Amino acid sequence: MLLLNFSHPITPEQQKQIESLTRSSIEETRHIPAQFENEQPFSQQIHALVEAADLTPTEWQTRAILVNPPSLNFGALNLLAELHGRMGYFPPIIRIRPVKDSLPPRYEVAEIINLQEVRKTAREKR
Repeated sequence: MLLLNFSHPITPEQQKQIESLTRSSIEETRHIPAQFENEQPFSQQIHALVEAADLTPTEWQTRAILVNPPSLNFGALNLLAELHGRMGYFPPIIRIRPVKDSLPPRYEVAEIINLQEVRKTAREKR
């Protein structure tokens, strides 16, 4: 699986957690740091970030891709819209949380969220 990381670097421990939760190995990680300029349109910034992933249209539609979205909610939402347009579905994402009472602060993988399944379930409520 290809991990597109638009957030903080993934630690070796977090990588093991991801592989355990997905039951898949991470074959490649592409770290694409997201720093947003509030004075510029986010859609243009997100387009540039997604282009930096350097995937062909075929790869977007056929590769097993997992996404670690940026922390900033406006950026994350815009990113998901851009990815859905390229992939044809919502990608699964990683949710990271702080480890309780850790000093210095550490973070762990809380869950893998299957956004496409969330969408499918929500459509049943129409």
